[in-house]
Amino acid sequence: MSAPPGPVRIVIVDDHSIVRQGLRSLLERQPDLEVVGEGATAAEAVAVVARTSPSVVLLDLKLSSGEDSEGLTLCERLTGEHDGLGVLVLTTFLDDKLVVEAVRRGARGYVVKDVDTTELVRAIRAVARGESAFDSRSAAAMVHSMNNRSSEPELTERELGVLRLLAAGSSNRQIGGQLYISETTAKFHVRNIMRKLDVSTRAEAVYEASKRGLI
Repeated sequence: MSAPPGPVRIVIVDDHSIVRQGLRSLLERQPDLEVVGEGATAAEAVAVVARTSPSVVLLDLKLSSGEDSEGLTLCERLTGEHDGLGVLVLTTFLDDKLVVEAVRRGARGYVVKDVDTTELVRAIRAVARGESAFDSRSAAAMVHSMNNRSSEPELTERELGVLRLLAAGSSNRQIGGQLYISETTAKFHVRNIMRKLDVSTRAEAVYEASKRGLI
């Protein structure tokens, strides 16, 4: 996939203002990179991405809650709601499971914050082209975890509920009505289920889930 024309539009999501300022200063020295927005919280990130339509989101996993899960959930939401958006995790923490989980949630890349500027810029450009980007330690962590984890997909309780309704032939609107969520949210869950099961249609998702004993 080739990079979009014009500068790569970037949103920085980090709960530390000084980190955002430093990244903006570094990145805007590159003629092909443009920082179009910043966010300190998940809510701010959702709003600024919707408003600015970036190509790449630089995302720290540790946001205001101090837990990894908020950044991971945000990654999943942003990539689910914005087709073609590339999320590059930029964080202090390097853990095998975190790297794999970030990729499962839609991230295209993962680099740690002590990476040098040249490598960070390279990673951003790769993600903007639709490619994957990992620094050497993150890549090693991912390979290690992939070699040691179970191949069974992990579906959330909500996704399992959606899957059961899919098996009953429910549409996105019907799923939303029965689970008291919006049709858009139902569609978001269906897409995640298909991604996790590595299938391309709803029928294939039901078939694959039944083979695995998930429904």
